[in-house]
Amino acid sequence: MSETYSDAFLKEILTRTRVIAVVGVSPNPVRPSHYVGRYLALKGYRVIPVNPGHVGKSLFGGVVRGSLSEIDEPVDMVDIFRRSEAVPGIVDEALDVLPGLRTIWMQIGVEHAEAATKARAAACEVVMNRCPKIEYQRLFGELRMGGFNTGIVSSKL
Repeated sequence: MSETYSDAFLKEILTRTRVIAVVGVSPNPVRPSHYVGRYLALKGYRVIPVNPGHVGKSLFGGVVRGSLSEIDEPVDMVDIFRRSEAVPGIVDEALDVLPGLRTIWMQIGVEHAEAATKARAAACEVVMNRCPKIEYQRLFGELRMGGFNTGIVSSKL
């Protein structure tokens, strides 16, 4: 089911996006969802953390929400850090409660063709099985000290 995306397509999404709801974010700094959210916030994105198990905690300058329906501001992109089987419910909720949503982004290892088709039918662009942190580093010239991008997700910034 793996899809390919042009660099221009990914770069356009990352350039126009300003507000990202990260579903499945963890307050634990060693978890990938935490350091990806932190990285995106450090790059100037407004990151809205979403995790029902950590509601009310402060993360990346915002308060953790229990669900997408608790967000009362425009969101450009939903970044999904949940298992693939959870994606349809997240996409349905996002399409129902986030008017103006432009992108559904599924993290590395997360794919759901039917949910992607539904999102695209609602005029959302979809990226599956990719990490916005890795793509940002690759597309905007943030190379490692050795002069290359290792492609490894790291909590070290």
